[in-house]
Amino acid sequence: MPNTPLPTIRYPAGTRIVQAQPPQHGAVSFESPAINVMTDLTLVRAATIPPQSPLGQAELKMIHQGVRLLFVVSEMPSVDGIVTAGDLSGDKPLRLVHQRQMKFNDMTVSDVMTPLNEIDAIDIVALRRANVGQVVATLIRSGRPHLLVTQQMDGAPLIRGLISRTQIERQLGTQLMATEIATTFAEIEQALSH
Repeated sequence: MPNTPLPTIRYPAGTRIVQAQPPQHGAVSFESPAINVMTDLTLVRAATIPPQSPLGQAELKMIHQGVRLLFVVSEMPSVDGIVTAGDLSGDKPLRLVHQRQMKFNDMTVSDVMTPLNEIDAIDIVALRRANVGQVVATLIRSGRPHLLVTQQMDGAPLIRGLISRTQIERQLGTQLMATEIATTFAEIEQALSH
């Protein structure tokens, strides 16, 4: 086939652009495969922010990207930690303002972020063998709203995905009890049936 030019079309100003749609996660049960509640970063681009960014900038970025978590990255592709909407609006910033005698507007993402070494992670191989109930038990045990999903590549860990308590609650259609530490699948089901 010869290299002939393709036909072109011209459109007037105001022609709309296609908007990216977040992947639609369907309903799950506690018996569903755990992989169904993971945000796969090979399919969804990770939202990132530099650690020196002001808190207001982080909040705007979350709003514009429709996310509640940003990966804190000082040098791509290495992750320093995460910052969540809760970190920005919770009591942590207010405590730091009083402790450090600083103004709220002077605070940066690095002041409120959770460092990577404080975030629990699950290997994707284990996640593929697990069910949603096991993931819920892991989240409750960790006491945190997120778990990272990692995979090994060339002997080094990579962050492959993210599990969010809020996403699981949305997919289950019910809220999880944060204060109760459930160790078995039966305890989780019992706690949620009340």
